[in-house]
Amino acid sequence: MRALAALILALLPAPALAQAYQCTPPSRFVAPRAVVPDAPVRRAPIASYTLAASWSPDYCKISGDTASPQCSGRNGRFGFVLHGLWPEAALGPGPQWCSSLQPSVPELRANLCITPSPDLLAHEWAKHGSCMARTPGQYFRAAAILWRSLHWPDVDRLSRKDGLTVRDLREAFVAENPAWRPDQVGVVLSRTGWLREMRLCYSRRFLPVRCDRRRLGTPDAAPLKIWRGL
Repeated sequence: MRALAALILALLPAPALAQAYQCTPPSRFVAPRAVVPDAPVRRAPIASYTLAASWSPDYCKISGDTASPQCSGRNGRFGFVLHGLWPEAALGPGPQWCSSLQPSVPELRANLCITPSPDLLAHEWAKHGSCMARTPGQYFRAAAILWRSLHWPDVDRLSRKDGLTVRDLREAFVAENPAWRPDQVGVVLSRTGWLREMRLCYSRRFLPVRCDRRRLGTPDAAPLKIWRGL
């Protein structure tokens, strides 16, 4: 997709600082192995996009990961982190695995304070980004522009609210981002009700759009638990 980052810059309001905890990218890390597709190539016209933001404390709790930049604590502490930016088709599954081009180590390092996992960055480019941008750098720049345009609510503080529900989280996000509506904000919980991820729905022109049922996820009235760990 030509000039993707330029298109986003033209269509989005001026970017603001996203939620950030301390972060220093590692000076050295082991470059991930070339990503091997785990499913067939699928090409389809792009109708919309999903930006997935994972709640890092929950991931680090359930994964047992103590060595990565995301969970070790040596490179910083993280709240929401960018899982990925995904192109979506109008009907059915989105496009995937469109190119075998690999990102460079400098491209990965430049994004480790947004997505603090070289392996995840490489995977997201290979599976999703390669179907919407010509190069890894173009994809990462586009995702970073969207990411930095968002204000994240203080979820650690919200987690202490009695009777917390998914509606409270959606409303807290919309309060920080007035251009968004609750029905444009998807929420993914674990089977036991813990916050896993938020999924923001964008149109093909990178503007907020109503989520379909699949992306909207958990209903407003569902009880919500948030693992703090910060």
